[in-house]
Amino acid sequence: MADKSKGTVGQLLEFAGERRSLTIVGCALSALAMAVNMAPYVCIWLVIRDLVAVAPNWSAATNIAGYGWAAFGFAVGGIVVYFGALMCTHLAAFRTATNIRKRCMEHLSHAPLGYFDTHASGLLRRRIDGAAAQTETLLAHNLADITGTAAMFVTLLVLLFVFDWRMGVACMLAAVVSIGALFAMMGGKNAALMAEYYDALDRASKAGTEYVRGIPVVKVFQQTVYSFRAFKEAIDAYSQKASYYQGTVCKGPQAVNLTVTEGAFIFLVPAALLIAPGALASGNFAAFVTNFAFYAIFSAVLSTALAKIMFAAGGLTQAGDALKRINEVLDAPTLPVTKNPKVPANNSITFDEVTFAYEGAQKPALDHVSFAVVPGQTVALVGPSGGGKTTAASLIPRFWDVDEGMVRVGGVDVRDVDPHVLMDRVAFVFQNTRLFSASILDNVRAARPDATREQVLDALHDAQCEDILTKLPEGADTRIGSDGTYLSGGEQQRIALARAILKDAPIVVLDEATAFADPENEVLIQAAFARLMEGRTVVMIAHRLSTVVGADKIVVLDAGRVAEQGTHDELVAAQGLYARMWADYQTAAQWKIQKEVA
Repeated sequence: MADKSKGTVGQLLEFAGERRSLTIVGCALSALAMAVNMAPYVCIWLVIRDLVAVAPNWSAATNIAGYGWAAFGFAVGGIVVYFGALMCTHLAAFRTATNIRKRCMEHLSHAPLGYFDTHASGLLRRRIDGAAAQTETLLAHNLADITGTAAMFVTLLVLLFVFDWRMGVACMLAAVVSIGALFAMMGGKNAALMAEYYDALDRASKAGTEYVRGIPVVKVFQQTVYSFRAFKEAIDAYSQKASYYQGTVCKGPQAVNLTVTEGAFIFLVPAALLIAPGALASGNFAAFVTNFAFYAIFSAVLSTALAKIMFAAGGLTQAGDALKRINEVLDAPTLPVTKNPKVPANNSITFDEVTFAYEGAQKPALDHVSFAVVPGQTVALVGPSGGGKTTAASLIPRFWDVDEGMVRVGGVDVRDVDPHVLMDRVAFVFQNTRLFSASILDNVRAARPDATREQVLDALHDAQCEDILTKLPEGADTRIGSDGTYLSGGEQQRIALARAILKDAPIVVLDEATAFADPENEVLIQAAFARLMEGRTVVMIAHRLSTVVGADKIVVLDAGRVAEQGTHDELVAAQGLYARMWADYQTAAQWKIQKEVA
């Protein structure tokens, strides 16, 4: 992670690694290029001086051609040096952006899996990819332009005051007014406004991704964009920030800035009118005309220099905001890895007074929860929505770390198990199945990359996927998500089950795995469950109580606490929460539409 005590440029250069020196060389070359680019204007002044001195006998000015070739040489030299500067800064910028992406992805690979449930993929993608791209603009262009423009101004200050300091001061007035206008747009409290603008852009990006994913729901239920309030509010907030910043904050200062930079000549004319009488009286009128021509030409250079300052300052602001978003990713929590890992003795699972609360939550999702699962046992977690079932299941593979208490696998605290060993021991299938944009074969093989094709096909067979492979043009080699090849929710769930079967882990966590399955798919999924659960320790979450009647133990969670636990028959006989839930389920299962007879 970059040292936050350093400025924006200092932090970004830390990401450049060995190519940091290229940025320094590029900036130095840019400064040199800008200084060289001033030389042609001096040559022009020398031409004007010699022509005025011999007027009207122009042929007496014998050095004109030499000055012209010198100006051409300096101009070409400036272009070549500036090209070299940009080559250096671009190489450093591309390496910096690449290292930022690698550093962020490497850091996120150590974040708890639960982190990705609370941080939308669209937001993370914009923070990593978009922010890295924004840093390229600063390091590849803006930083070199800032250095070059600084060198240009130093050169300008020298040249402006060499010939006639009074005209030099007149030309510099335009620069002073322009810099004041730039500060009015980007300095002071408006710097914070820019940060708010980019935050609004982040929220709009996140909401947009969520909305696109929800388009099927919009189309099915004939809803409008207004039904996605978060999306509309994010767009409105971004629009308001953009309109306010551009229309209210920048409108006036930018008008002043463009007027004075493009018309810097207007400051020179009054100064010339004041100086001209003295020049006539002293007999130095020719020198006055030469100097005036020089400053008139130089006044046009000011607009270019000031425009570069404006864009460079904007790039610096954008890079600072991008760096803030990058640091937010790098500040993501990581799972601590024990230095002395232990190996679980068996496949038992124990919750010992476990308390866990999500970040920012007012009350814990689990509050002193205790239950045990012996090896080979199937335990079902049931209870009202929000009771903590999914949270409890996610603590077993260590998607999060508990706040209090302990989750043990094989008698060992999961925090004392090497994360790779723990992941190899636990397979999980959730209700929100995620498949890659790859072939079915590769999607299943993701659970065990070294598996042979035959092993993958056997897992697909055990997961009841034969009908899926039969209807696809290339069978298991068909790429999902391309050329119109898409799977239903139940079909995706069976592919995910094949992945879990191939992994062959001794502990299986099932979170409402039949939630999106139609009756036909559910029959096949239940058959796949039977194959997956053979000889394994299973923790399953289900709202359809008929699926857990045969479980070895049922743990009822309510408001983050264990309300009761036991077998189906024991809990029904106890006449507690489970018995009421079972009665309600039986009533719902028997419900049907009945035509009213008149």
